[in-house]
Amino acid sequence: MKKTLLILAAGMGSRFGGLKQIEPIGPSGETILEYSLFDAIRAGFDKVVFVIRKSFEKEFKDHFEKQLKGKIEVQYIFQELDNLPSGYKVPEGREKPWGTGHATLVAKNAINEPFAMINADDFYGTSAFQEIANFFDNNITPQTYGMVSYSLKNTISEFGYVSRGVCKTDSNGNLSEITERTKIQRKDKSICYTEGENLIELNPDSIVSMNFWGFHPSLFQELEKQFKLFLDENINKPKAEFFIPSVIFNMIKSKQINVKVLNADSHWFGVTYPQDKAFVVTQIKKLTEKGIYPKELWS
Repeated sequence: MKKTLLILAAGMGSRFGGLKQIEPIGPSGETILEYSLFDAIRAGFDKVVFVIRKSFEKEFKDHFEKQLKGKIEVQYIFQELDNLPSGYKVPEGREKPWGTGHATLVAKNAINEPFAMINADDFYGTSAFQEIANFFDNNITPQTYGMVSYSLKNTISEFGYVSRGVCKTDSNGNLSEITERTKIQRKDKSICYTEGENLIELNPDSIVSMNFWGFHPSLFQELEKQFKLFLDENINKPKAEFFIPSVIFNMIKSKQINVKVLNADSHWFGVTYPQDKAFVVTQIKKLTEKGIYPKELWS
């Protein structure tokens, strides 16, 4: 079965302070994104679709095209504010992107096969890609999607707040609930989130979504429908965003789909803040020394 990797890379990394998609992390200058690409290729993915902004197209392509030539089919899609359905236009003053649901939707004409969707600036680990590839080979249907989950304790930055979708599953291992928690941080030996003026403790072993999904292309039809509903209600709200988890949970509630939660034996790393970089560099170095990755990914 053909497998595509959709990478959401249009964000500029406002908290990080630059185009972190091409920030060197590996021992030979590799980016976090290159490790995802390496893992996807060896898990059997045939094609990668990058969702980027036109403003950094040249910089992005100059970095990645030479690495991927001859290894995987590559396509680029642009996410811009004016990528809207017929009859809608960008309201005056809108600067914020429309969100991950919109970023996925703009790739609809490039994907006709099962596809995994990830963030460009997250490290997901080898087994995560193997799990989703096996899921595509054995379980994906128009009514059955997948999601790779991680333990909350393995996804926290030591240098600032993070937001996470805290998940619950039913007795069959299907996703039953996603609750978005914001301002999550370590506090002494606990992990807490802020609600109003209160700190509320979370179970460190809670499973969370890190935006690693396995979708059937049937998703695009529902995305189009829900995005129009979103625009009807929110087009004049300058900070409103159309998020993938909201779309998926609406589909679960309406019994259109089940989402199998896949528990990959991987650690997640992310570069949310500049201070995170040193930690991620150290973790990649350890994985390289263990032989999980070659010192030079593309040699």
